[in-house]
Amino acid sequence: MLRVNDRISIPFTEFDFTFARSGGPGGQNVNKVNSKVTLRWDVEKSPTLPPDVLARFRAKYSRRMTKDGELVMHSQRYRDQGRNVADCLEKLRELLLEVAVAPRKRRPTRRTKGSVERRLSDKKQQSAKKQNRQRPNSGD
Repeated sequence: MLRVNDRISIPFTEFDFTFARSGGPGGQNVNKVNSKVTLRWDVEKSPTLPPDVLARFRAKYSRRMTKDGELVMHSQRYRDQGRNVADCLEKLRELLLEVAVAPRKRRPTRRTKGSVERRLSDKKQQSAKKQNRQRPNSGD
């Protein structure tokens, strides 16, 4: 069971793992061992994911999902299959943790009276500086 937090835990039966030969370092052994892991998880049909978390997951990670609502992740960081499976599950856990808690709404704040006054006085000083650079009117 993949435990994300107190509210979310997903049984391993929902995941589908496939294995393939991995690229990268490994010597002659790399040609014999299927160490690359592909994790497939049908997010849309998952009964364990709360609806609000599902909606946030779908909104944030829609590019990582197939048209059928299936999440596909790969891992070939390590040379052995077990560590790559754990790596895939950890990546998924981090994705779910990011959407597990609803983001707090931003409450707009007001500018302080002092900051408004400073801004206006700076504008007046800048205006006066530029006014002093102009040629005096010959008509006065």
